[in-house]
Amino acid sequence: MIGNSFGRIFRITTSGESYSGAFRKRPGIPEKLYGGLVVIVDGVPSGIHITSGIIQEELDKRKPGQSRLDTPRKEMDQVYIFSGVMEDDMSTGAPVGMIIPNVNIDDENIEKHRSYKNYIRPGQANHTYFRKYGKYADWLGAGRASGRETAARVAGGAIAKLILDRKGVDVIAYTVESHGIRAGEITYGKAKENYRKNEINCPDLITAKKMIDDLLDVKKEGDTCGGIIEIIAKGVPAGLGEPVFDKLSATLSHALMSIGAVKAIEFGDGFELSRKKGSEVNDVPVMDNRLNKVRLKTNRMGGILGGISNGEEIRIRVAVKPTPTISMEQSTVDVEKKENTTVKFKTRNDPSILPRIYPVCEAMVRIALVDALLMFEAFEALGINNDDYYKNI
Repeated sequence: MIGNSFGRIFRITTSGESYSGAFRKRPGIPEKLYGGLVVIVDGVPSGIHITSGIIQEELDKRKPGQSRLDTPRKEMDQVYIFSGVMEDDMSTGAPVGMIIPNVNIDDENIEKHRSYKNYIRPGQANHTYFRKYGKYADWLGAGRASGRETAARVAGGAIAKLILDRKGVDVIAYTVESHGIRAGEITYGKAKENYRKNEINCPDLITAKKMIDDLLDVKKEGDTCGGIIEIIAKGVPAGLGEPVFDKLSATLSHALMSIGAVKAIEFGDGFELSRKKGSEVNDVPVMDNRLNKVRLKTNRMGGILGGISNGEEIRIRVAVKPTPTISMEQSTVDVEKKENTTVKFKTRNDPSILPRIYPVCEAMVRIALVDALLMFEAFEALGINNDDYYKNI
């Protein structure tokens, strides 16, 4: 299995599975070392104050079992830093290594998954895992395809956040639609004011209640729902990204589309742009005399033009599919017997991924932005673009 790293200068590499450690529960191995998730973050500058408590604040946003809209699986998601940070909790410039042990790997749930191991679970990756990895594919709790893998991303994103904080860049994500119930327009200010004020993290507080009530009804049916997460990156300087294959929008798309539940992405007005005329969608420049620089009257392109950030806020939306594990009987195939059958899968699941995926989106956007920012600063350090006049327009 390859493709477990993301980024070029600021780079994360993750390892671990949903029930990693389930088969290493034996005397002589400390419980916290049975298995779990590992993330190595390379390209971290020296002199960054990093503690497990700072990382934990981000991990707690996606930790399971916190509300009625979460899986009942109880994982502490406690993070331990084991390299790259030394005296006074300061980064040394070496790779930062972190581990998040799996603790809720009880035999009862292991056996539940064992009883389903030969069935193709509708909507899940075990079908393609069978095809790619054969009989040795990880069948336990979706393995590497599990949403549990994203905890490592959030830990890496927490370090990216510390770097972006120094640069005055803020990234925030929130729910704007659930099961067709859509929030009103959300400004950056409203998103900040109402951040995490409800279980589904929707800044439109009235609509959030409708979303939650609807999800609880769907949960009673044993079914699940999808929705849309919006992400705003504010304070991103102009100049990030490259014009051709490494457009900032392409890098951000790679980051976000690598999240298992994300099935579509749009920037700015996105698909709506395809229904308009050029005269209706062009972001018109205007001289802001107060700031003595060029701004745009509108931001329909979502802060990126020609693959390069233009200094306006970057606005992205991603479509999140319903949780594929549902508590309803479904048609499937027994791959061992090679016959059609029906199964009701009785394993733990989230009725919606929305309440726990937004910190993953924040993390991946932060990682992509830090990587782009470090490349941009390296380019500037060469002194090629040293004309202050053009820098400041």
